[in-house]
This record gives sequence, C-alpha cells and structure tokens, in this order.
Amino acid sequence: MSDNWRELNRVSWDERVPIHAHSRLYDVAGFKAGRSSLVHGELGELDVAGKSLVHLQCHFGLDTLSFARAGADVTGLDFSSVAIETATQIAREIDVPARFVVADVYDAADALGATYDIVYSGIGAICWLPDVDAWARVVASLLKPGGEFYFVEFHPLEWIWGEDFTPAYDYFTDAAGLRLVNDQTYAGDDKLAHTETVQWNHSLGAVVTALVRAGLSVTSLTEHDATMVKGWDFLVERGDGLYAMPSGRPNLPFMYTLRAVKG
Repeated sequence: MSDNWRELNRVSWDERVPIHAHSRLYDVAGFKAGRSSLVHGELGELDVAGKSLVHLQCHFGLDTLSFARAGADVTGLDFSSVAIETATQIAREIDVPARFVVADVYDAADALGATYDIVYSGIGAICWLPDVDAWARVVASLLKPGGEFYFVEFHPLEWIWGEDFTPAYDYFTDAAGLRLVNDQTYAGDDKLAHTETVQWNHSLGAVVTALVRAGLSVTSLTEHDATMVKGWDFLVERGDGLYAMPSGRPNLPFMYTLRAVKG
C-alpha cells in the first residue's frame, strides 16, 4: 500500500473545498435558502427527529446540516480541516446547531467519544479508504445497541468505466490502491495544484461481508439506476437532480443504498 495515500488525498480535498463550495453542483446559496442536499430518499426513509446522528466523511457538511434541519442532533466528521471550517461557518450562517470534528475516519471512535442512534455515510466516501474491514468496525463502534447504519454510495460497477464508457479499470482494486492524476474536480472547472490521489474500489461483497464481520445485521441492499453526477455526456437528467441512462439504452446500477442495524 502507498505510504503517503492519506496525505495525498487530504491535501487534494483541502484544495477542493472552496471550489465545491462555490460550484453549481453543490449550490450552497440554494442550500442556505432552504434546499435539502439529500436527494436519495434519506429523509423519506429515516426518522431522524430527536435522534443523534454522526455523518462520517462529511466534506463541508451540507448533508449533515440537512439532517439537522430535519430534527437530528448531528455531528459531522472529516479529515480536512478546511472542510470542517467551511461546514462550521455555514452552520453559523443558517443558525443550525451542529458539531463538526476534524479527524481521520479510522480514528473516529476516539475523536468523537460517543455513540449514536444513526451512523450515516454518503456518496463518494469509501473509495478513499484502503481497509473496508477497519471502516466497518468503526461504524459498529459508533452505533448504540439497536442503532442503524445508513449508507448511500456509488455502485462499485460504476468504477470500471472510462471516459468513453468502455471498461478501463479493474473492479477489484489492488491493495496498494489506484493512483489517479486529474487536474480538475467533479464540481468545477478550476485547475487543481494537487492532482494526484489514491483510491480503492470496494465490491458489494466486500462491504456487506465487512459489516457482518463487524457485528451488524444488514436489513436491506438496494441498487439504483441513477446517479447524482453526470459522469458521461449521454446521461439524461430525470427531473429530480439525478441522471440515468437515456431511453433505449440498457440500464445499469450507478448507486446503492445499504441499511444495517446493531443488535
């Protein structure tokens, strides 16, 4: 495994935060005006009112604060201090109570010192982590007995497609990770100075097995044929902020939702 993967990824995300915070994709102005950033049915499926919720790898906190607006007592955790500073500032501006903590997700239990009714992890998170078993143990350690883990993520099959939508990457990533070089982020046209990152694709089987090994009971696994990022020009917007295959083309899973409980 690359010994500098964490630092490469952290400085990349530090640089991305201001770009994302001013991007059309994240629409921070609309969020401050009342728009929820949760577009995958989370608020329709989760009763968060009055419950404690921790959001792992929360970036600059829009999803975290969307849960807070729905009545949850929220904590957001991210390894980027720039992201946490931005999240804290947005929370102040919209006058929504929230706790934000700078820490690596693998250190979350020690950094937070608490357990929660709900652990939430959102889109594009675990590809930045090399050890999915260690991640699952963190999730389990943060849940109260009877608590629920709610996980929304890009489908690992989406990982394999290149820019021309032909297979370009291995489904099963080598333990050392895949070093990628890109001078742009997915949410803006600004050029990045820190262009190198290290990522891992984790299969559905690996994720489910890791959570079961950690002591959680998986209650549902739902695959979705739409995605929040228009990664290929031919995808069409469905009208709900998500993109899918156009009519006449075979559909594929682009995202999935997993729910699990701690006994």
